[in-house]
Amino acid sequence: MAVNLAKVAKEKGIEYFLISFVDLFGVLRSKLVPTRAIGQMQKDGAGFAGFAAWLDLTPAHPDMFAIPDPASLIQLPWKPQVAWLAGDLFMGGDWVAASPRVALKQQIAKAAKKGYYMKTGVECEYFLVSPDGLSLSDPSDTQEKPCYDQSALMRRFDVISEICDCMIQLGWNPYQNDHEDANGQFEMNWDFDDALITADRHVFFKYMVKAIAEKHGLRATFMPKPFIDLTGNGCHAHVSVWDKAGKKNLFHNARDEMGLSKLAYQFLGGVLHNADALTAVFNPTVNSYKRIEAQVTLSGATWSPNAITYGGNNRTHMVRVPDAGRFELRLMDGAVNPYLLQAGVLASGLDGVASKRDPGKPLDINMYTHGHTLKGVRRLPSNLLDAIRLFEKSKVLRAGLGDALIDSYAKLKHQDWRNYSASISQWEREHTLDC
Repeated sequence: MAVNLAKVAKEKGIEYFLISFVDLFGVLRSKLVPTRAIGQMQKDGAGFAGFAAWLDLTPAHPDMFAIPDPASLIQLPWKPQVAWLAGDLFMGGDWVAASPRVALKQQIAKAAKKGYYMKTGVECEYFLVSPDGLSLSDPSDTQEKPCYDQSALMRRFDVISEICDCMIQLGWNPYQNDHEDANGQFEMNWDFDDALITADRHVFFKYMVKAIAEKHGLRATFMPKPFIDLTGNGCHAHVSVWDKAGKKNLFHNARDEMGLSKLAYQFLGGVLHNADALTAVFNPTVNSYKRIEAQVTLSGATWSPNAITYGGNNRTHMVRVPDAGRFELRLMDGAVNPYLLQAGVLASGLDGVASKRDPGKPLDINMYTHGHTLKGVRRLPSNLLDAIRLFEKSKVLRAGLGDALIDSYAKLKHQDWRNYSASISQWEREHTLDC
């Protein structure tokens, strides 16, 4: 039976709805809709001009409509008269194929036809900084190795606890909050779930963290590398595939040394095979490659990969297997589009299964100290331009994600790169003004 949002609003005291979508650059777009109009919006969607967002549309395109998904509804714990809804973009009688949430739902449908249901959890790292973004919010957070520092964590208790309390209220089952490896950096973890649910929650989490930080006079940033000498913001994803009922983990094999099934290895093989091309969406900004290609940070390690390898419970690899029945993909950073993260993992994994890709043997070495000694290991792209070129040339990703999304994303990112290349940095002035 269809959910009646007008009835839900009356029961929950909701006065306004944020009907939203995420564009190709990961920007959250919304319209604020009064409850009196939600019935019509639920039927027809909230109208948007596509050219006004990063979607590779022109002013001549007709209106597009975000059709709200009632299953995604989240009532804002800190402003309960408002509820948030994820929308799917519809235009000219069809879904907008080059839109992130639609792309993810298409991958989920492909997997479902084969009896596969991907579950994921994400680890979202962020910094709390000054309102102008130029310095850390806590001037006392100065330890060389600040990870898990209790004093620094508790100095931001008011912010962290309010975010965690909101997640508890929303039923996400958060289970730990910590000060991360960089000064001023934090991570908050909640339960894994269906890929679409995780993606929706990921979108809302980023909004919630920023909104609550602002309440406290601070600013939260998920920027991949906001400070050159500090560890960057990762967004690791823990991945497993289950049966339709969600009761059996199809990645689990108790007889395997790493606890992984044949399906898991083939899925992992697909992720490894396509990782360099997927870097364009997993690491989507110019700044992202300052994290991947980072020099040793103040704490002594970057905690980010630069080669396509996997190992056991070893954080120096792009993929680690921390436990039986799942793997952790450590490539993505804080700027990743939540829907394209999930869609990219699923598309590459399905390719791995269909092509029976072999991930090879795991490596049991410290990649930070001995990675340079390996021969034949594929390296990750070192800049956004190289990543985009690999992405748009990938036959596997075109077959999986579709030409519309690949072409639109690549076109916009090429423009992004040209804009960056046309700018003149302070470093250039300091090093070439007198050449």
